[in-house]
Amino acid sequence: MKTILAAAQTKPVRGDIEANLADHYRLILLAVQKGANLIAFPEMSITGYEREDAQKLAFKKNDSRLDHLKKLASENNITIIAGAPIQIDSDLFIGEFIISPDNSVSIYTKQFLHEGEDDFFQYSFDYNPMLSIENQIISFAICADIDNPLHPENACNRATDIYIASIFFTPNGIPNAYLDLQSYAQKHQMNVLMSNFSGESWGYLSGGKSAFWNNKGELVAQMNDSDSGLLLVENQNDNWASQIIK
Repeated sequence: MKTILAAAQTKPVRGDIEANLADHYRLILLAVQKGANLIAFPEMSITGYEREDAQKLAFKKNDSRLDHLKKLASENNITIIAGAPIQIDSDLFIGEFIISPDNSVSIYTKQFLHEGEDDFFQYSFDYNPMLSIENQIISFAICADIDNPLHPENACNRATDIYIASIFFTPNGIPNAYLDLQSYAQKHQMNVLMSNFSGESWGYLSGGKSAFWNNKGELVAQMNDSDSGLLLVENQNDNWASQIIK
């Protein structure tokens, strides 16, 4: 079986969950048309990146607003990685939902917070699921996780084949993100998929340039800094072919 991965590069509407979910549905169906096994969205993709308003925008694991995403995953045999502020008990996390075709929902929470995020969010190492698709072991990262070399090292120690980073980086941050992710791909022999916003979030310009590196550290494909759409990569006998859909 082929492994086809999609990174969604989106332009969130600040705090407009309904509009952002509608954009998720559109891009998921586009990925389905291309045979994707998995689609990954950027950090807090459902709400847009938020700090001050995160509490009132927060989701819970059994949130009914996830129902249509679960339906799309189940009906189309696709795994969906969608981000939001997530409330677990009394704590608020920057997290993402891993929605599988079998209707199960796992939560990954950001482990290494950016400066200032700890005023609003907790961090945790307790919610760190792994996924297997077509015998490929997948691990997850959110934004500042990739700034800490321990994070990809831990993923490597868990026999990760594909490392998926959902981020919100500004144009200034993208060059270092590229250097780091290329380095991790090469050092740990992991394929790396990165999904970033384009347009604005939290009043800041996003850097776009969602990308994929193979497990030799070679940049296979990248989007530009302004478009929204999909970056698709397909594994063909250990070689990755790519396609960008706007």
